[in-house]
Amino acid sequence: MTPPGRAAESQALPDGISYIIAVLRPLIKAFCVKEVCSPVIYVTGDLHGDIERFADKAIKKLKKGDTLIVLGDFGFLWSGDKAEQKHLKWLTKRRYRILFIDGCHENFDLLRDYPVEDFMGGRARHIGGNLYYIQRGSILEIEGKKLLCFGGAESWDKEDREEGLNWWRAELPTSDELEYCAENLKAAGSEVDYILTHDAPLQILEFTQLMRGQPNWLHNFFDQIMKTTRYKKWLFGRYHKDLNYSPKVQAVFLKVVPLD
Repeated sequence: MTPPGRAAESQALPDGISYIIAVLRPLIKAFCVKEVCSPVIYVTGDLHGDIERFADKAIKKLKKGDTLIVLGDFGFLWSGDKAEQKHLKWLTKRRYRILFIDGCHENFDLLRDYPVEDFMGGRARHIGGNLYYIQRGSILEIEGKKLLCFGGAESWDKEDREEGLNWWRAELPTSDELEYCAENLKAAGSEVDYILTHDAPLQILEFTQLMRGQPNWLHNFFDQIMKTTRYKKWLFGRYHKDLNYSPKVQAVFLKVVPLD
């Protein structure tokens, strides 16, 4: 049955235009539904416990079902004080999912209080609600995409910090974490869609002149991953820059970058 008003609309328009509208209507409808409703994965850089970052227009527009991944130095599990707990509770109630990998400025004692569980093909510590801390070497499967996640980095100023107060040895990965990552990549056929890290491969750091201090085993491990893994793009935080160094390498800080 023709909907009310549709017959009048067809009679008022030339046959050719009516036909085009009839053909395009379902396509336009499908496009609009996809644009509005399909979940999207976004990544952003270091937050360092700055709750004002969530007032950014790009983050405020995130909808239910979307995922925001923070590339290290999350910073909302640092002191454990009441103000931080308030912010953390607010974050767990966002309509979108928040995932984060660790950086080199994390309180690993607080992070370890949360038990590890299986999560979207990898492992995570469930902080609460829609907030998860992704474990190093996990390959997550979200919206049909495979995401290799690996946090950690070495503090440049660790000599000026106090262990257990504002510096932790756990900022660099263990051999078990490296092996877990290697096993997951082997199981995935050495192919993922995106690689998400806090630090970057030595090759990238030297090319971009971002390297500070001496290379460590994490830089070299990332170099090996870069050589042996097929991926669309490698995105990393830490260096507080928003720059595309190549079609396959991007530094992220303040921007909120969608993963297409």
